[in-house]
Formats: sequence, structure tokens, C-alpha cells
Amino acid sequence: MTDPAGPLAGVRVVECGTLLAGPFCGQLLGDFGAEVIKVEDPGAGDPMRQWGQVKVEGRSLHWPIIARNKKSVTADLRRAEGQALLRGLLERSDVLVENFRPGTLEKWGLGPAELAELNPRLVVVRVSGYGQTGPYAPRAGFGSIGEAMGGVRYLSGEPDRPPSRIGISLGDSLAATFAALGAVLALRARDRTGRGQVVDSAIYEAVLALMEAVVPEWELAGYQRQRTGSILPGAAPSNVYPTRDGDGVLVAANRDTVFARLAAAMGRPELADDERYATNDARGTHQAELDALVAAWTATQDADALLDALADAGVPAGRIYQTKDMLADPHFAAREAVVRLFHPQLGDFPLQNVAPKLSDTPGAVRTLGPELGAHNDEVYRGLLGLGDDELDRLRAGGIV
Repeated sequence: MTDPAGPLAGVRVVECGTLLAGPFCGQLLGDFGAEVIKVEDPGAGDPMRQWGQVKVEGRSLHWPIIARNKKSVTADLRRAEGQALLRGLLERSDVLVENFRPGTLEKWGLGPAELAELNPRLVVVRVSGYGQTGPYAPRAGFGSIGEAMGGVRYLSGEPDRPPSRIGISLGDSLAATFAALGAVLALRARDRTGRGQVVDSAIYEAVLALMEAVVPEWELAGYQRQRTGSILPGAAPSNVYPTRDGDGVLVAANRDTVFARLAAAMGRPELADDERYATNDARGTHQAELDALVAAWTATQDADALLDALADAGVPAGRIYQTKDMLADPHFAAREAVVRLFHPQLGDFPLQNVAPKLSDTPGAVRTLGPELGAHNDEVYRGLLGLGDDELDRLRAGGIV
């Protein structure tokens, strides 16, 4: 029987992050049922509220996604009374997510040691550019710097051009994903020990974690990977190939058995036995000439017919999707990869659904990003027990 509450139902998260690295962690936890209370500066709030090159009616299209499934409260954490409100929330919560520059919480008297005294069960999730320790820890760190330091920027792009940006904020999102995993692991450990702990997620380390064998390749073999554009050297055929109607189709047939199926689909089954192409190493050695053979064949096919033929042959292939392709694709629709919620100002609002899918306790997008301070009364009255006079005083003083 499916439980719609989600696997993290009953877990309260306080998110003090801004922009992407902290808030994406909060989004992931909220997607799976955690109550996420986002603490923002009074007046302006998280800069993500204004983020994005494209806006509709002056509104950010990032904010409804990154702040989905969250409650918004305001508190000036640079002032003692704002810090007192945060202490009150953390005393009653399970997880703190923050991505301030290291040392900021300590400056406010809210470092891990003080928080452990306040709430020994609290899991403190810290996301930063370089981590909480080491000589670079105090430096300001953005996702782009972590991508460069972690190695992925050097390998991104065409070999005859400078390193390229990936096109999304990959480093921030990776660090946030590892941070969310760390939060769940720490909660699981707390089930046994009764104690919270610190989760230290550094952007550059999150990127490094995905860098496959680059470290031993250099240390043991003296080999430094280089930018290779659309190909993976030594793995062929695996590239984007032209079609008769002008589309590019990505074909990945570098495994021996898959290449044999591709050769048969091409009407050239003898290629699978040709000593130049029969093995993975041989195909890697003759990669350029094999790519030319495959491209000459695909260029005689229309993209739809080519994809149907490759699917029938059991050869992995697909178009390079733009967003319009995702919204028109029946597989996306069947799996509800994109969902739609009602936005009070923008109407029907499409956004990516929760991943991964759980059979019994699935996540869900329940709400879009809230207005600034929309939950001040609910949280400060209901959770902290503040009265009207106290809330009015805090508002008048600019604390909330």
C-alpha cells in the first residue's frame, strides 16, 4: 500500500541556505516528505527569488522549483533576536541545512558544539565550496569554482577550445545531492546512537567524486585525460551522427554484442567480424574511420525511422533533447517526469517531478515556492508559541 506522506514524513528541516547549493539539498529532502522551514532575510529573501535570465511578469521561474515543498519564515540572523528565533526552531528540529561561508555559524554562537548542547539529536548539514576544514575553507566558493577545482571543467568542451561550462549549475547541485544523502545517512545513524552529527559537503569534493579513474590514471600511468568533445576516446562507436532530415542522433554501440547488432541493422554484419572492429580495443584504435562508416549510413536515414530501426535491433540511441522534446515525449508523459501545479500569478506551472521513484513511499511536489514570510504566523505562533504582541514587536523592529 502506498504511503503518500513520503519516507521523510515527521522529519523537520530548517534551511538557512541561499542560491543553489543549500536550497537544492532542502528541495530534495522536502520532495520526500520532510517539513522544510526556510529561513530568509526580511525584505529581500533568498536571491533565488530574483534569479534567472528569463522571467514571466517579473517573476523568477527558478524560485517555484528550488523552494517547492517548503515553508518560508523571515529572521534577521545578523541580530541577536533573529538568532534567538533560529535557536528556537533548531531546538525543535531534526536537521539544519546551511551554506554560509565557514565560520559564520560560529560567529553567531551557533556552531556545531553549541547546537549539540541545544539539541543533541540535531543533524547539521554544511555545504560550502571547500569544506569546513583545510587551508581553503575560509574562502568564498561558488559552484563554478568547485567544478574547475574538482576537474570536470578541464574535461568539458571541444579539444581545440578552452574549457566549457556545462550549461547548468552542476557543482552546486552535486554538493547538495551529496549533502541530502549525508543528511539521510546521519538520521539513520541517529536511530542507533541517539545523536546527531555534522555533514560536511564540499562542492569541489562532490565534483571530484564523479571523476571516475582520473586520479590513478595520472598517478600510476602518467595519463591526463583531455577534452574530447562528443566522443569518448577508446569507446566506439559512440557519437552523435547525422541523419537525412537534419537531426543528430546519439548512438552508443561500443559494447561488442551491441556493435554486432548495429552492424546487422546497417546491413553490414561482416563488420562485427572485421579484425579492425571486432573488439572494444580494436574499435577504439580505429575510432575515426568507424565513426565515418556509421555516419555514412545514418545520413541515408530519416531520424524517426533510424531510431525505430535501432530500437528494434536493441541498439541504444536517442535524440539530443531540447525542452520542447521532453514536453512532447510520450515516455516523459507516461512516467510523469514533468508535473504541473497551479501558480497564483502564473497559472499552470510545469516543472520536473521527484526522482528517484519509490514504490511504497514516493516523493511528491506538493507546493510551489512560497511568498516571502508566508509561514511566519504558522511557524512562530504554532511551533514557537509566540503571541501577537511579540510578533508585532519583531515585525516593527525588522527582525522578521
